[in-house]
Amino acid sequence: MSHYQPLGRRVVTLPFVFLGVLALIGLYYLADRFINGMGAVTNLNGGFPWGIWVVYDIVVGTALACGGYALAVTVYVFNKGQYHPLIRPALLASLLGYGLGGLGAIIDMGRWWQFYNLFLPWQMNFNSVMLEVGLCVSAYIVVLMIEFLPTVLEKFKAEALLKKLNKVLFIVIALGVLLPTMHQSSLGTMLIAMGWKVNPLWQTLHLQPLLAVLTAFTMGFSIVVFEGSLSSVGFRRKPETHLLSGLGKIIVGLIATYLVIRFGEILVRGKLGLVFAGDLASLMFLIETALFVYPLVVLMSPRGRGNARSLLFAAVSMLLAGTLYRFNAFLITLDPGPGYSYFPALPEIMVTVGLVAIEIMVFLFVVKTFPVMPREDHAAAPNA
Repeated sequence: MSHYQPLGRRVVTLPFVFLGVLALIGLYYLADRFINGMGAVTNLNGGFPWGIWVVYDIVVGTALACGGYALAVTVYVFNKGQYHPLIRPALLASLLGYGLGGLGAIIDMGRWWQFYNLFLPWQMNFNSVMLEVGLCVSAYIVVLMIEFLPTVLEKFKAEALLKKLNKVLFIVIALGVLLPTMHQSSLGTMLIAMGWKVNPLWQTLHLQPLLAVLTAFTMGFSIVVFEGSLSSVGFRRKPETHLLSGLGKIIVGLIATYLVIRFGEILVRGKLGLVFAGDLASLMFLIETALFVYPLVVLMSPRGRGNARSLLFAAVSMLLAGTLYRFNAFLITLDPGPGYSYFPALPEIMVTVGLVAIEIMVFLFVVKTFPVMPREDHAAAPNA
C-alpha cells in the first residue's frame, strides 16, 4: 500500500475562487505586457535591468522552491529516511516554484519569443553567469518533473512503468542534488559580477556563492516546515511535529553558520559602522538580521521545536529573512548610479501576484486529487 494519499476534498472553495480572481487580473496585465511591451506594465529603466519579476520569481522564488532539494540531500545523501513522507509535497512545491521562476525569466525577456536561443550552443554567451543559471534551472525543472512522475503513475495505476522508473530514478535524484547547488551558487556569483552596485553590507565577494547556497538550503527546509504546519491547520490533519522538529534542528545549524560567516565578514572587513549608519541599508540589514535571529532562538529550544505554532512562526520568520536578504542585495539597496530609481508599477506587481495565485491553485488541485500527502498513520508514527 502506498504511503501517500490524495486529500480527496472539494477543489473549488471560496479561497480557491478568490485566487482565481487574482490569477485573472495577473493574466490580463501579462497579456498587456506581451502585446504592448514591458514599458506598458513596468517601471524598469536603464539603471535597473531587472525588477520584481526577476528578483522574486527567480532569485527568491527558486530559493523558496528548494524544499525538494533540501529534503533530497537529507533523505538520499545523508540517509535520513524518516523524512521520506515529506518528499512528495516538497517536490510538488519545488516543481511549481521553479516553473514560476522559468516563466518569470521568459516574461522579463525583451524579445521573449526568442527564449529558445538559450538552448542553442551557437547562440550562447559563455561570459554570462545568467547562462549557467538559465540552463541549470531549465534542466532542474525537467528533473523535478521526472521525480514527481511516480505520483502521476501511481494515480493512474501504471505499475509497470512505475517499476521501470524506480530502477533509474537514482540518477535523476543525483542530478536533483547537483543542479540546484550549481545555479544557487551562480546567483551569488551574479552579485560579485555587479561589483560596486551592490551595497557593501551585501557585497561579500567570494563568499557570495556560499551564502546563496546556505540561504537556499535554510529556506528549503523552512518551506517544508511551513507547509507541514499549515496543512495540519488548513486541511485538519494530524500535525507532523516529530518530523518537523527534526528539521528545526537542521535549520538552527544552517542559520548559525550563516550568521557566523555574515558577521565575520563584516568584522574582518571593517564594515560594522555601516550596520549602524542610520540609513535605509542599515535599517534593512537590522530587520533582516532580526528575522534570522528569531527562528534561531526559538528553534534552539526543544520546547520551541516541539510546539506546532512555534515551528510555524519560526518558519515564516526564516522565509521572510531569506526573502529580504535577496531583495536587499539584488534590488532594495542596489545602486546603479545617479539619476536612477525604481519602484514596481501596480500591473507589474499584479503579474507576480497572479502567477503566485495560479501556483497555489495548482498545488491545491494536485494535493486534493493525486497521492501527494503522506497518510496520517504513516506520517504521524515517530519511527515510520
